[in-house]
Amino acid sequence: MPRSAAVSIAAVVGALVLIVGVALLVVRPWESPTAAPAPAPGSSAASAELVDDSTHLLSDAGEGAPVVVEFFDYECPACGQFAPIVDDLVERHGDEVTFAVRYFPLPSHPNAIPAAVAAEAAAQQGAFAEMHALLFERQSEWAGADGAEATFRGYAEELGLDLEAFDEAVAADATLDRVALDANAGIALGVPSTPTFYVDGEQLQLRDYGDLEAAIEAALAE
Repeated sequence: MPRSAAVSIAAVVGALVLIVGVALLVVRPWESPTAAPAPAPGSSAASAELVDDSTHLLSDAGEGAPVVVEFFDYECPACGQFAPIVDDLVERHGDEVTFAVRYFPLPSHPNAIPAAVAAEAAAQQGAFAEMHALLFERQSEWAGADGAEATFRGYAEELGLDLEAFDEAVAADATLDRVALDANAGIALGVPSTPTFYVDGEQLQLRDYGDLEAAIEAALAE
């Protein structure tokens, strides 16, 4: 199967029936009983910021640098396929491009939210990047499996985190709400599926793996 076809199929499988949030509240969209299509990108309802003060960065090239934002789901196969590509781009362009990542767990993936919560709990101990990388590197170990939370706790132990603090963070409503904050921003922006990438505010229409690097190179050439 051509790579472009694999990406297209995975994106369709990862398509989300998006949920309308409640204005001025942090809503957990996967718990909302009301479903409706998200606003189209560029519409008046797409008012969320692509990056805010809480957004996790894989690199920070400073003011004026191109910004790449990925909305992702840890259990999404296409996101797993893109993870090493993103890692390579960060390694090669991280000093000249800011790479930001935002949670967008899909209801069709039962372990996506626990994985995001584990990453956010690790972030509270300054280990977001390490947990983020580990979750994608070992996606095949836990995707679709029962007891994934115990696997994630094992990753926290492997990373040398304070397990008592990690457990408290995983159980805290504030941690889940932080995940929902990103998901609601994606809904407001019209994110259609995962992974969805933005380069300098423009949503990419991916047809092949190379499209992301091409968009980054075009942004750097401007």
